[in-house]
Amino acid sequence: MLATLAGLLGAAKFDAPHVDLHAIAPEIALTVVAIAILIIDLFLDETRKFWITTIAGIGVALAGIPLLTLAVNGQDRSLFGGGYVVDNYALLLKAMFLLSGYIVLLLSSLYVSEGDTIFIALETMSIPAYLLAGWRKRDPKSNEAAMKYYLLGVVASAVMLYGMSLVYGVTGATLLTDIAATVRSGSTPPILTVGIFLIIVGFAFKVSAVPFHQWAPDTYEGAPTPVTAFLSVASKAAGFVALMQLIYVGFFGRSDVWQPVFWVLAVATMIVGNLIALKQTNIVRMLAYSSIAQAGFILAPFAIANANESAARSSFDAIVTYLIVYAVMNLGAFSIVIIVARKTRSGEISSYGGLLSYAPVPAVAMTIFMFSLAGIPPFGGFWAKFFVFKSLMDAGTPWAVGLAVIAAVNSVIAFYYYAGIMREMWMRPVPDGDRTPIRIPASLTLAMGLCVAGVMAVGVYPALVTKLVD
Repeated sequence: MLATLAGLLGAAKFDAPHVDLHAIAPEIALTVVAIAILIIDLFLDETRKFWITTIAGIGVALAGIPLLTLAVNGQDRSLFGGGYVVDNYALLLKAMFLLSGYIVLLLSSLYVSEGDTIFIALETMSIPAYLLAGWRKRDPKSNEAAMKYYLLGVVASAVMLYGMSLVYGVTGATLLTDIAATVRSGSTPPILTVGIFLIIVGFAFKVSAVPFHQWAPDTYEGAPTPVTAFLSVASKAAGFVALMQLIYVGFFGRSDVWQPVFWVLAVATMIVGNLIALKQTNIVRMLAYSSIAQAGFILAPFAIANANESAARSSFDAIVTYLIVYAVMNLGAFSIVIIVARKTRSGEISSYGGLLSYAPVPAVAMTIFMFSLAGIPPFGGFWAKFFVFKSLMDAGTPWAVGLAVIAAVNSVIAFYYYAGIMREMWMRPVPDGDRTPIRIPASLTLAMGLCVAGVMAVGVYPALVTKLVD
């Protein structure tokens, strides 16, 4: 009997599933570092917590090495039956997420040493984001921020999943390419329209689009500032990346459903975000509503993506370019918020009065970020908005032209509250008369410097980004 069993085992062929470790090396590196940090944290006393950020930063940097080797290799890779794809598009966006995470870690060095935050996970669309928003457990505002973010996030996820179930029921597929084939057939029932609409609603929450933006201001104000910086960039970018995959791959053939929705979302998000930002006296809340308005600009190209072939290409380029530039300039603005708060212990815009007189470098850097967010040349934000307007003009439809006019008006409105920050720094007196210079830690200096360099580099040489996007 044993001989027979041995013979059967010898004759059988067991083919182990092939996994391309090179393709998932960045995720493996981040997972290993995250586990290492959790273990190391158990043995570090409070005086050596700063090592956590250092190790995390090294881990994020190491995760970038396989991204470079994959880019140099240039080969598209598909794993798990097409459920995980590594191509140039994925590599570029992963690089942006890693850079955002690295800069946020630089911003977080002091918070880790004070016990206010931990290694920030790159996955910000689930439980880690809710936990990070409420990390200051003894702060009522932080608790409120986490609770609002969690409750609204659960509702949005439920709506989105219900929409996905409807799409699956109609198409019988979960792969976007298979869904696209069914959508293009033109023989889909009306329930598919409902499914697509609910999915867009779910992702509208992720990108804080109006009217699904209510969580953003309170969450941004209540969360630790580095967490706010991370959520304003990485969480929003993750939502837009998912939307691009859904629209440009899965639902492109049903533009009659999603284009009107994106047009309304873009207009409402720009107008509401900018108008409410005008009334803010707290800089974090102002940046929160600014972030909402910026989301409206990123949504605009979606509204014309299927107008013609030229618009399809330029809208895709505009979205990716805007996400990259927005990440740099918004993280830079939050780095200055952290630097100034070290002295003023306040988030009020009035506390920036006379900043130029005692902290000229942060004042000049903040001016660059404000000009860039407003879309003023020669800074990176100008090109981000330029490519959005170009995509709208490429569409050439009356709805696209109307959207471009609304976007232009909102750019003027946004400049008013960005200029308010600059007026405080350059023209107002110091509120308390204290001109003691701010001592800026090396990590914050590096974060600020990287963001300034990025904004200036793209502004002077926009091909630096456009070639990557191409």
